Amino acid sequence: MFKLKKVILKWISLNLLITFDYMYLFNVRVYGILISDQKQVLLSDEEREGVLFTKFPGGGLEYGEGLIDALKREFMEECNTSIEILKHVYTTDFFEKSAFNESQIISIYYLVRATGKLNFFFKERPFDFDVHCTLKQSFRWMPLAELQEEHVTFLTDKRAVQTLKQNGIY
Repeated sequence: MFKLKKVILKWISLNLLITFDYMYLFNVRVYGILISDQKQVLLSDEEREGVLFTKFPGGGLEYGEGLIDALKREFMEECNTSIEILKHVYTTDFFEKSAFNESQIISIYYLVRATGKLNFFFKERPFDFDVHCTLKQSFRWMPLAELQEEHVTFLTDKRAVQTLKQNGIY
């Protein structure tokens, strides 16, 4: 009986390993494109694992969250403000592998409006991180009319910028 259980457990373990070898991870992310009354767009400059990148504010879904709840949480965490979702802008429609792991990135972008005051310091220069902070993230405004694809790092963000232009949002 003991040998039979051991064999069954080995078989189950082997099948689970094989199953996991063929599973692909998806990383669902949601971003907010916030445009001020002065026609400026909010950008987030960050450093993670030695990689510098510029993107729109937002981040990954947590288990059990919907897209809207995740975006509202991200803005509260990153910008200390509540937001209103105005409209969907873009969803990833091509394959993009994460720059940080083996997952496939699926990003959803919304046009948003701050419903509260933005309670943090804005920087003038890209990657102007506070020296004493462990989280390397800073925010800055860019005139919407000047926003180009090369101002953001990842291909999904570049496509969101293209979509903004094509839809006449600026």
